[in-house]
Amino acid sequence: MEQNLTDRAFWKSFWESKKDLVFYLKPNYVFGDILAKLIEEKNIKNAIELGGFPGYYATYLKKYQHLDTTLFDYFIHEGLIDQLLEKNGLKHGDVNIIEADLFAYKPERLYDMVLSFGLIEHFNDTKAIIGTHLQFLKPGGILFITLPNFKSVNGWIQRKFDKENYDKHNISSMNPKLLVEYCRQLGLREVESYYHGKFTVWLEKNAGQGKMVKALVKTIWIAGKLLTKLVPVESKALSPYIVVKAVK
Repeated sequence: MEQNLTDRAFWKSFWESKKDLVFYLKPNYVFGDILAKLIEEKNIKNAIELGGFPGYYATYLKKYQHLDTTLFDYFIHEGLIDQLLEKNGLKHGDVNIIEADLFAYKPERLYDMVLSFGLIEHFNDTKAIIGTHLQFLKPGGILFITLPNFKSVNGWIQRKFDKENYDKHNISSMNPKLLVEYCRQLGLREVESYYHGKFTVWLEKNAGQGKMVKALVKTIWIAGKLLTKLVPVESKALSPYIVVKAVK
């Protein structure tokens, strides 16, 4: 059974359509506070980011946490990676790079931390793709996964105005309780999963949208920001992300 909802051609087209890929990563980059706490608590020295081109988190963790970081993906453009590194005061080679098929690759080393951001929701078999992360992880190591929450206002916007992108996501995977269950079935411990982040909405192809759609999305964004400023809660309806943390 085909598990992958995307292919290499999709990702090549996706990244080539993007503008402003290279930018300075600020200390408060999203999830940075959570990662810093985990790194300190668990004495993390090295990490691998799976499916992470162009390597924002591999770069971030090298820059701010001084980890030995590796970027793994099956689409790599080294020129863009080097530009990202340079923009953030780093140089070619500061982040290790592996370009390979995640399902065919045999890890040559194990890592203290294995991370992915927006990867697992592109596969039909959520438990299996989480399990694939574990082949890279040392016993006692930290698994850290995030995915978008499309069972939210943002998900409605994706489904309504960018159905093609929405359909590349396994919406059923966006369930914190289910993610905890899968992790425990895989033998992981200290498992947590929860909604994360203040309200926001986005469209991957916003530039191609008409004026009315852009105005509607902006209006929803402003209204949501005002609401969550008054009632600052993280929830299924409003939070843009889901976080998974576990120990092998």
